[in-house]
Amino acid sequence: MTTTTATIAASAYAPSHTTRTRRRQRALGVATAVVATSLIYLVARAAGTDFTLTDPGGTRSHPLILPEIATFSLVFALLGWGSLALLERLTRHAHVLWGGLAATVLLASFIPIFLERATVDTRVMLCVLHVVVALALLPMLRHRAGATAR
Repeated sequence: MTTTTATIAASAYAPSHTTRTRRRQRALGVATAVVATSLIYLVARAAGTDFTLTDPGGTRSHPLILPEIATFSLVFALLGWGSLALLERLTRHAHVLWGGLAATVLLASFIPIFLERATVDTRVMLCVLHVVVALALLPMLRHRAGATAR
């Protein structure tokens, strides 16, 4: 009886197959965002993009480096995952709300690119990097919360 009770209690807290699949899919989206933006950065850098930004009122420029690109991609991808998970706990319309939130964040992320002083190729590549992060996170919408495994 004790073994059965312990097994039932343990299985109550064990993630379901659907939950593990959803987590794996979302982790893959985060990893894809980081790897893709890092590779695009390296290719663009090799092609001559300087990735140097200067504040509009400043005189000191800041060249973006690979660890910054990877870190920003990771942080924002994790924020995307976290916000989706939170919305899934709070509402039945999490995927619709998250899609709207993601689109809004993507559009808002372009604003600083055009406020900074930078070359055209740097601005274009930064926009590409932002879009790549958004596209990498789209697979997070594949598995709906509460879906049953078949």
